[in-house]
Amino acid sequence: MATFLYRVGRLAFRRRWYVALVWAAVLAAVGLGALKAPGAADEGFSMPGIESQKAFDLMEQRFPGSTADGATARVVFVAPNGQKVTAADHKKTVEETVADLADGSQVASAVNPFQAKAVSKDGTTAYATVTYKVAADGLTDASKEQLEHALEEARDTGLTVDAGGSAMADGGGAGGTAELIGVAIAAVVLLVTFGSLAAAGLPLLTALIGVGVSMATILALSDALGLSTTTGTLAMMLGLAVGIDYALFVVSRYREERAGGRAPQEATALAVGTAGSAVVFAGLTVVIALAGLAVVGIPMLTKMGLAAAGAVTVAVLIALTLVPAFLGFWPNAVLRRKDRGPGRTGEEAKDNGGTRWARFVLRRPLPVLILGVVGLGALALPMTSLQLGMPGDEAKPTSTTERRAYDALAEGFGPGFNGPLTVVVDAQGDDDAKAAVAAISKDIGATKGIVSVSPARFNEAGDTAVFSVVPSTAPTDERTKDLVTAIRGERPGIESGTGATYEVTGSTALNIDISEKVQAALVPYLIVVVGLAIVLLLVVFRSLLVPLKAALGFLLSVLASLGAVVVVFQEGHGAGLLGVETSGPIMSLMPIFLVGIVFGLAMDYEVFLLSRMREAYVHGETSHQAVTSGFRHSARVVVAAALIMIAVFAGFIGESDSMIKMIGFGLASAVLLDAFVVRMAIVPAVLALLGDKAWWLPKWLDRILPRVDVEGEALTRGADTPEPAPAGQEAARV
Repeated sequence: MATFLYRVGRLAFRRRWYVALVWAAVLAAVGLGALKAPGAADEGFSMPGIESQKAFDLMEQRFPGSTADGATARVVFVAPNGQKVTAADHKKTVEETVADLADGSQVASAVNPFQAKAVSKDGTTAYATVTYKVAADGLTDASKEQLEHALEEARDTGLTVDAGGSAMADGGGAGGTAELIGVAIAAVVLLVTFGSLAAAGLPLLTALIGVGVSMATILALSDALGLSTTTGTLAMMLGLAVGIDYALFVVSRYREERAGGRAPQEATALAVGTAGSAVVFAGLTVVIALAGLAVVGIPMLTKMGLAAAGAVTVAVLIALTLVPAFLGFWPNAVLRRKDRGPGRTGEEAKDNGGTRWARFVLRRPLPVLILGVVGLGALALPMTSLQLGMPGDEAKPTSTTERRAYDALAEGFGPGFNGPLTVVVDAQGDDDAKAAVAAISKDIGATKGIVSVSPARFNEAGDTAVFSVVPSTAPTDERTKDLVTAIRGERPGIESGTGATYEVTGSTALNIDISEKVQAALVPYLIVVVGLAIVLLLVVFRSLLVPLKAALGFLLSVLASLGAVVVVFQEGHGAGLLGVETSGPIMSLMPIFLVGIVFGLAMDYEVFLLSRMREAYVHGETSHQAVTSGFRHSARVVVAAALIMIAVFAGFIGESDSMIKMIGFGLASAVLLDAFVVRMAIVPAVLALLGDKAWWLPKWLDRILPRVDVEGEALTRGADTPEPAPAGQEAARV
């Protein structure tokens, strides 16, 4: 691998114009495709294999057209204190507003709340449901403006009017000022690390080019593959973070080789052959972990994982080709001004903060290890109370009309009104379908925790019915989960008595089913990912204990970051500082996200840090000296890379979408803990305690394992010979 990448880097340096033109052509082609591509169709959320999805599929089959994905808006009217919405003047306002809403060209229907009996018992609150002919992403600006105008006119009469539903979605997604702040912080970190504007700008430039290619490709294929805005956000988040980091590692190694007296072309080739090899391995781990999300069985998660894996692949390719090409254009610009003259002795041989920290840990390995493990363990403790769910309007800020509409409905109609259960009765096997449905409706309505049951609605064939069940508790309440379990538990007895069968669905039941399926998939997925980490590191470092230590450290950082997410987003501690106004269950997909993504990112630091230690150990240094050498060469770069990732991920905390906010915080905290506690403290402490045993490998295992020169040991050995061959001959020999 190292030899091949050496040649790639050398070729990219020599043919830099061709490389730059190829990437410019790729960016232009996918950009043009993105401009011409139609918007992605909103396919909705689906998860094959769960009861909620089966019930929804049955509804689509038996009620054709009734489950169309048209956008909806639920407009809530609340009378002023001491008044009722049923008063003549308020009733007139509501009816006029509904009539105005029904006039929209894209509106399919607008239901009058007084005709639909959608008025609270105390008469203070009413709601009207507006259904559109198109999906939420198909609504025109005129339709949205008409809705807003109608709400404003109603508010002017003294009523409190708010609206929720899919029609109110603003699209969310990436591209705001928060991301720009993350990039700006990354630029400052790069400038401090390298001391050169060109060296700081090159990783940013190549990362932005990579993100541009990835995002344009996603937009170009969005309609064909059904990719969503959230899909692109995750791809952008990871593509930007790893794109900067991978270019940073190559540029750093290039500067090191130049400091050792190498010519620009040879230094570039060696940088790609050594740091580039680690980039390939690190990128491969991220791609495998992201692509492995497909095993969970959630189509949306699969698409997000594959899109993000594609963005990481682009980042790797750019680091191996475009970065060395740019180094060919500006071979001296990325060096410090004082380092551009001849006769450099190399600052890397001097002691720095990395060596001083390594020696500190080597003198006190046990206290550092205990403090690190206990600290991460304490952070991980809140994870034992983890509650999974899918945040809805209740998780949005109170400044949004969706959140105010949610609260108004909960106050006027009860907390369970925002998450009704939908029961689908299949009575094909019963001679008297109406009697069977009536019996099922009565039995379910008698279940403790049920507030009301709506009249059943039959299909044209009369063999299938649907009715709604309103719980007494909120959608995210644990008692609602128990209620769904109880209703499903009553099914065998009810079905045996009626001959009909039923299934429970609706957004609340769907979220419960998703949480249970994700929890069931988490442990197998974790085993696969950790097992993969052990195998890969076993091959790379040819050590038995190093991979085990890396896997345990990864588990510690993931569990601790999940604990931090629980503390902020579930328990609400410090939530206000992040703009989180309401605490509640953690997004169901969050544990899978952290395991899959952080695994790959953690391996970045593990590879770049330990490859230098192993290289020094193989070249004759003691185990303690190897740790110090590894930190001398890699600590500053790893710290800079971690700070950049933290800045990029933390930038997404500023997004309004609660899911993106949670992902950004979770990833930022995971990188912080993994890089600074696990890799920079626990890893050297464990290596110090193990000594030479850290690099031990049974002979029988050494014989059967393939040899992968990730750290470029062969290239380094060849480059360090007293009389190196000319560049062309050396490339041929290596």
